[in-house]
Amino acid sequence: SRCSFQVLLKSDAPTGDVLLDETLRHIKATEAAETVQTWIELLTGETWNPFKLQYQLRNVRERLAKALVEKGILTTEKQNFLLFDMTTHPVSNASEKQRLVKKLQESVLERWVNDPQRMERRTLALLVLAHASDVLENVFASLADDKYDVAMNRTKDLLDMDPEVEAAKARGTEMIWAVLAAFNK
Repeated sequence: SRCSFQVLLKSDAPTGDVLLDETLRHIKATEAAETVQTWIELLTGETWNPFKLQYQLRNVRERLAKALVEKGILTTEKQNFLLFDMTTHPVSNASEKQRLVKKLQESVLERWVNDPQRMERRTLALLVLAHASDVLENVFASLADDKYDVAMNRTKDLLDMDPEVEAAKARGTEMIWAVLAAFNK
């Protein structure tokens, strides 16, 4: 199956990131290897499996937002929605967002290699995450129509590749392709 990638722990050495280290401890504590799909559900709190609740990351979205606020990327605001207040985290560092958008645009238009094995891993991961988050069209929205079409067609070709075939071709990209497979299920 396209979502059969299992997560096997190669090293439990601390990364220095609280959430990543907590995730490593959870992966290490599981007796049988879990699939990437299962870990996505567990770590985002989307699972209802009562036997695996101990592997969930608590308040993961809030903790990620807090880390981005501390780095000056986001800010925290209270917004009033009729009967209740809600905490939101709008972007406060527009230049950092623009830098990422420009990097992705250039990677698809000016530095396109038409071979995911030769693509920078962080760029490949960003494209997969932008796709999974439904923001890929927004990344290319500021482009002229002809460039927008080229960018969307190239990324569509990339994202339509078979993750299992691509993961088998190059070391170090397996997790990226496994995440794409999980979101394409």
